[in-house]
Amino acid sequence: MVTLLAIHGAAGRMGKRLVALGSVDPELKIVAAVDYEKNPDIGKDAGLIAGVSELGVLLTPTLRGDVQAVIDFSVPHAAEGILDQCLSRKVPLVMATTGLSNEVKARLNAASNEIPIVWSPSMSTTVNLAMKLVAMAGGVLKNMSSGVDVEIIERHHRMKEDSPSGTALKFGEIVAATMGQTEHVHGREGMVGKRPQTEIGYHAVRVGDNPGEHTIIFGLLGETLEINVKASNRDCYALGALAAAKFAAKQKPGLYSMYDVLGL
Repeated sequence: MVTLLAIHGAAGRMGKRLVALGSVDPELKIVAAVDYEKNPDIGKDAGLIAGVSELGVLLTPTLRGDVQAVIDFSVPHAAEGILDQCLSRKVPLVMATTGLSNEVKARLNAASNEIPIVWSPSMSTTVNLAMKLVAMAGGVLKNMSSGVDVEIIERHHRMKEDSPSGTALKFGEIVAATMGQTEHVHGREGMVGKRPQTEIGYHAVRVGDNPGEHTIIFGLLGETLEINVKASNRDCYALGALAAAKFAAKQKPGLYSMYDVLGL
């Protein structure tokens, strides 16, 4: 079965990789490419924009044609607009944009009663596997008599707008759920005093073109466990989102995660 796919944010860095990789996937057919109405590439062929062969699909400011799934890999202020379009047309949505406001998050939850939505802070297979490992580690270490300090370090490219990353925050949620920390601290400066074990520390690094790296540190007395996952390019996120689109197109209305897509 071939899924008719639309990509929102198709002229962006991730959007171009989605078009390039989706165009050679025999289980997908890209039928729509959407981006900001003032983007200078509006009206051009999405394949040529992505640096591959011509697809016969023009970049448009709104969703058009018969579509069976939409991937949103855009920016936070554009995410709500594509959600509205998917709702009005009852089209499954893969929400891969991070940094969403609480209002948009609430709308996504509500919308999942009407359409299938795959929503995850990361589309990467290895990141989602690392989340499982972090939950396992937290469950084992939570009762250590010496106590455990948890710090999360994330690195991304200089263009990333939200900080810390949605993936880092999700790692923190997983740790807190398994180990019980109640405080989330973002960076440290000055005489902050002794580190309490009730906190999780986050540190965001923005350098060059780094596509994404996360390290979760469990610090004990006498030993340390680090779970590190890193991307060497953006294709891991694009491939995960494409897999999520195939999955979403077959589902009933509901809220799904990459755990569901990957069978984790």
